[in-house]
This record gives sequence, structure tokens and C-alpha cells, in this order.
Amino acid sequence: MTRTLVGLIVVLGVAGLAAFWAATAPRAVAPGDIPQYAPDVANGEAMFWAGGCESCHAAAGAEGDGRLKLGGGQALATPFGTFKTPNISPDPDHGIGGWTLVEFVNAMKFGVAPGGIHLYPAFPYTSYQRMRMEDIIDLKAFLDTLPAVAEPNQPHELPFPFNIRRGLGLWKRLYVDGRTFEPDPAASDDVNRGAYLVEGPAHCGECHTPRNVIGGPIASRRLGGGPSPDGKGTVPNITPDETGIGAWSRAEVVNLLATGFLPDFDVVGGAMTAVVRNTGMMSEADLEAIAAYLQTVPPVTSADK
Repeated sequence: MTRTLVGLIVVLGVAGLAAFWAATAPRAVAPGDIPQYAPDVANGEAMFWAGGCESCHAAAGAEGDGRLKLGGGQALATPFGTFKTPNISPDPDHGIGGWTLVEFVNAMKFGVAPGGIHLYPAFPYTSYQRMRMEDIIDLKAFLDTLPAVAEPNQPHELPFPFNIRRGLGLWKRLYVDGRTFEPDPAASDDVNRGAYLVEGPAHCGECHTPRNVIGGPIASRRLGGGPSPDGKGTVPNITPDETGIGAWSRAEVVNLLATGFLPDFDVVGGAMTAVVRNTGMMSEADLEAIAAYLQTVPPVTSADK
């Protein structure tokens, strides 16, 4: 009887482990899914600044050409532990110089590194997944033109169970589907362009949408502001509510993104300083599109009103 019970427990344990392994398996695109397309490096640079890549992957405080040396190493403190940003320079040993195009696409679309390793969502692939494949290809082409940095990656500092990467496969089933942004046929081209930038490469919701206890975005409060992801202070509401940017003109939104100046002539601070350092490199047309879109999103009243 005892041996039978032990055997049953072993069988159930193996079955449970197999089910967990299957449920957490990484999803990815296949090489045949990559379109035949000649990269546009200039558009890749536009995606680079829209995506704010240098603000996390360049050395902290980097200026000038140093902003294009993407050796990583910044520490991102969060309630789940401290993440260390990786080297995404073209260095073949420490960066992504050895990655194939399909491997890069899978990192952006599904948060999967070469070898089928789950990436932590401190890398905002929950937004990057909305990007068009062509824009991702262009971004990779631009990154390949940047200086190679021979800087080893540093390990994350995460407590159990967050240090078990495989478990991210379950989290991804809730928040990652790899679907590309679909324009709203009822919206203008300007608004759709802004929606694409906000929801995709610019990943505004990663900070401006509050998160639940497992770190997932709370859809009903999208862009409504809340606690900062690093646990320090709050990020503002950027919906057209009176507690957000409802009283702002489109020109004021554009000016903030271009210069960092608020309508009352104060300046942004904290993490937004790095954001503006990147949005200030974007075209005026794209900033106008972002402003147009933000004025159309459903208003959310700030929770701390």
C-alpha cells in the first residue's frame, strides 16, 4: 500500500512537472516568418530614439557619443529585485552582435533570448511586441552600426521565486501574445501613428499604467499614473482627465516631449529626464501624433486625487 502511494505521488509529480514545463515553454516566430525586406537604417534610428534604448543600455549619465555605447550595466531596482541592464551593443561576445535577425525579433516580440531563455519584463517587450516587424528589422540594422562594447553582462539580483526564469512562461500567457498593433479604421492617420508609438516603441504605459501584485499592467487604469515601477514616488496621469493632461493643449504636450518643460515652465525630473532626452530626438510630426493620440484615450482619474 505504501509503495503504491509513493509510486502514485511520483507519477503525479512527474506529470505536474511536465505540465509546468509545457505551459511555460517560450513562444517564438520562425525564420520563415521574417519578411524579405531591405532595412531602412534611418527609420531604425527613429525607432531607437522612440524606444529610449540608450536611457537603459548606455552607461548612467552618458553624454554625447557615449549615449550610443550600449554596454548596459545600469541597476533597475523594483519590488521584485534589482535588474541589471544587458549589453545590446554589436559586440559578438558580450552584446548582441552574434544574434540572428530572428533571435532579435523574438526578443522584441516574445521576450525570448537565444536558446529559448525567457527575458524579464523589465525589458518592455509587453509594449515592443506591438511593433511592426519591419520597424524591428530597421532597429536591428541601426544597432548594428553602433560601437561594439566589450562589457560583460552582470547578473540580476532577484530573490526566490523571481530568479526562476521558467516561471515567466506563465506570466507571459497573460500579457504577451506577440500581436502587432492594428490601426483603428475610425481614427485619423495622425492619431493611429501616435497610438502605434505610445503603445509600441515608446512604451509609455510601462511606467504610466499602474501594475497589479504580479507586475501586470492594470488595463482599466491604462496611462492613469500611479506608483513608480521602481517603488520610489509616483508617475503622472497622462490621460485627458482633469487630474491628468486634460487641460493641456496639444502644443504643450509636444513641447514637454521636445524640451522637458511643463506648461507652468517647471521642468520634468526623475526618470522622465531620460525619456525627454530621447523624445527630444524624435521628429516633430511624431511628437504631434503622440499628443493627438493622448488627447483621445479614455480619461482616468488619478487614484491619489
